[in-house]
Amino acid sequence: MSFDSPIFLFLFLPVLLILEALIKPVRAKNVLLCLAGLIFYAFGELWALALLLVSALVNWLLGLAAIRRARWAVPLAAVLNLGLLAAAKYLGFFGEGLSLLGLNVNLPAIVAPAGVSFFTFKGISYVVDAHRSPESGARSFFAALFYISFLPEVISGPLTRFSDFSERLYERSRGWLDAAEGLRRFALGLAKKLILSGAAASAADAAFSAGAALDARVAWLGAIAYTLQLYFDFSGYSDMACGLGRALGFKCAENFDHPYAAVSITDFWRRWHISLSSWFRDYLYIPLGGSRRGKWRAAANKAIVFVLCGLWHGASMTFVLWGAWHGLLSALESLKVLDVKRWRKNPAGRALSRVYTLLAVCLGFTMFRAASVAEGFDMIAAMFAGWDFSLAGSALLADALGGWTLFALIFGCAAASPILSRLKARLGGRPAAELAGYAASLALLVLSFAALASGGFAPFIYAQF
Repeated sequence: MSFDSPIFLFLFLPVLLILEALIKPVRAKNVLLCLAGLIFYAFGELWALALLLVSALVNWLLGLAAIRRARWAVPLAAVLNLGLLAAAKYLGFFGEGLSLLGLNVNLPAIVAPAGVSFFTFKGISYVVDAHRSPESGARSFFAALFYISFLPEVISGPLTRFSDFSERLYERSRGWLDAAEGLRRFALGLAKKLILSGAAASAADAAFSAGAALDARVAWLGAIAYTLQLYFDFSGYSDMACGLGRALGFKCAENFDHPYAAVSITDFWRRWHISLSSWFRDYLYIPLGGSRRGKWRAAANKAIVFVLCGLWHGASMTFVLWGAWHGLLSALESLKVLDVKRWRKNPAGRALSRVYTLLAVCLGFTMFRAASVAEGFDMIAAMFAGWDFSLAGSALLADALGGWTLFALIFGCAAASPILSRLKARLGGRPAAELAGYAASLALLVLSFAALASGGFAPFIYAQF
């Protein structure tokens, strides 16, 4: 089941919201929501649910040990959670690496359970935070299980910290305005996924499967379309998670802050997948030494973090190279080889910093999307050298940009910028603007349902991670 599936939208979600509103005691609401998260997750595979339950139990027990300052609790939590992640996602990848060394080892192929990268990272942060601040740990297994299986976050995050989650665990207030605002944001996220990301996906898929029709025009279309597709897919999910969380009385961590308005790769990662960036900063970068041991060590630490961030996304060299690309640029920025702050001292430099960041991000996502490293480099090469246009390429462009896809891509570029948010902030608080906002959300919801009815189901991209 997914947030954009008919069974969730027309059955599971309405029933959940009605029951949650009818039940008054907070503890009873918690039981309902915890069961809802487990049932929602169980629609994948029952064995995956068993794995989630075991993960929650183990991390709760380790959290109890961490509260008592047991030194072994944190390293054991890291070993067990990362071991689970490695077994679920990377056995085949390790096998390929061993074969390159001449070692033929038959490792079993395992289908990774949905959300394993997220709930294992939640488990690590839970135990580490319990060790750092014993008051932030949970004495109750139910609290730990509810946190790990929290419905809005169980598949693809955000990676909310337990200390933030627990603030509203037993004492929370949620008025009708919170519910309305939350559902409005949920509708906005659904529209991002089904309308904007869906349109960009059709163009990106056509470009990345162009074959002999690949040229510079097609390659740039693929790169730009996928950059928009990924953003609207994942930010759409995050909006739905945060909106649903607010409607239920919780506050999920924010994940995006107009990343395509960034002025450097460092700035981009302050705006893109913020909860994951914060996780790597707090639980890896700072423990490695952060920037406390000189600029060269800081640059090396950044490179390590980004390579591991790439590997976190999946067992593929395309993800590793994507992470290494961001790590290289981030390291060069910290060493001031790419002195973006100096560039921004004049208007031309400010424009250059934005162009550099968007180009770097777009190139990185091209490799991220590619089915193989060779395909990724072919796409990037075509972007800069494929100026021998063909009739096949022209036909592909005409077909890929037909209908309303071109309009959706142009509107997507505007929607990915801060323009609409600034307009909303300027008009915010006015009754007419609020009424118009709810009317627009209702219209987007209708369009989303129409898109859902007319198109095939496409899972959220980050659900595979």
